[in-house]
Amino acid sequence: MHTADYIALEKRHATNTYNPLEVVIARGEGVWVWDVEGKKYLDCLSAYSAVSQGHCHPRIVNALVEQAQRVTLTSRAFYNDQFPLLLQELCALTGYPRVIMMNSGAEAVEASLKAARLWGYRVKGVPDEQAEIIVCAHNFHGRTITAISLSTTPLYRRHFGPLTPGFKAIPYGDAAALEAAITPHTVGFLVEPIQGEGGVVTPPEGYLRAVREICDRHNVLMIADEIQTGLGRTGQFFACDWEGVRPDIVAIGKALSGGMLPVSAALGSDEIMGLFAPGMHGSTFGGNPMGAAVARAALKVIVEEKLPERARELGARAIHALRAMNSPYVAEVRGKGLLIGIVLKPEVGSARPFCRKLQERGLLLLETHDTVIRFAPPLVITADVLDWAVGEIKAVLAGDTTDGGNGR
Repeated sequence: MHTADYIALEKRHATNTYNPLEVVIARGEGVWVWDVEGKKYLDCLSAYSAVSQGHCHPRIVNALVEQAQRVTLTSRAFYNDQFPLLLQELCALTGYPRVIMMNSGAEAVEASLKAARLWGYRVKGVPDEQAEIIVCAHNFHGRTITAISLSTTPLYRRHFGPLTPGFKAIPYGDAAALEAAITPHTVGFLVEPIQGEGGVVTPPEGYLRAVREICDRHNVLMIADEIQTGLGRTGQFFACDWEGVRPDIVAIGKALSGGMLPVSAALGSDEIMGLFAPGMHGSTFGGNPMGAAVARAALKVIVEEKLPERARELGARAIHALRAMNSPYVAEVRGKGLLIGIVLKPEVGSARPFCRKLQERGLLLLETHDTVIRFAPPLVITADVLDWAVGEIKAVLAGDTTDGGNGR
């Protein structure tokens, strides 16, 4: 079968929920992937940060294979010998003493919201069924019914109601709007340190510190969605670390498994997470031994290979070079670490044609928020490959129509 055959087969049977580039990937190694015809590409998306450690990292693959040959799933009806070790290592690494293990990022957000509501009723004393959580406009926290209830994007919400009540949206990056929105029934504020899906939008300097101070003053939990930004992507272990801010609850996922299988978590304090009792929340696969073994290996790679430091150094290098480019199409370049958004001018229209041109030159990028090209390669990328990629991006955005000499 060829590329067109696979695409036609998928279109015939898959529900139409995605609009991917027309490339069919058959193999991946490190920062590179190969399509079914054998053409080589640089992966510049990292599966939305899930493969920050690179495709098929040998240490993580070995952990997966070894555990798959022992036991894969016990459910939480029994203890297993990997989950407690993951908890110990994750808590020591992050400083949070309690963890709820889940699978997808949306589940980690859901667990965080439930924790905040539970705390609001049990500790803050909000009357039953009246807890309120403040969110930000143009957020992305998943596509479950509750996650889209947090969203302000009509496409995500329309024809899926009635939606989950109890949420209020305010402008992103506006600390004064947060303070004005808080009421006695407010139990939490959910925020992405950088809005990845919303267009790699970075808030003003000092915003997260202001949020922390406001939440403390009003006895409101600060909840950070670090599913895409966490675990080294922005140049710090957590993106909130850039401002020295410690949220009350942190949702993580994506790179927590190095792209091997879904693993996510909500982290928090004893005072918050200790309110849960058996039966109040759970997941058959959450904390499964294979997921736990993989996550342990994935975390070790992040720490021992110094991936946050690499993202900080190489991200600054890439952002500097991209901001210096002379392009008639680009309005600005924003981001932190290796989470970078190249924002096109409004009159240019969709970024998809530029992504297709980059695909022809051997780079796989995709637009987000229609007019933003997201550049977020695996954190294991080398300086020379990064420089080559940035050069190709600059060439395309300068109007170069050659094929770029793909073949690195």
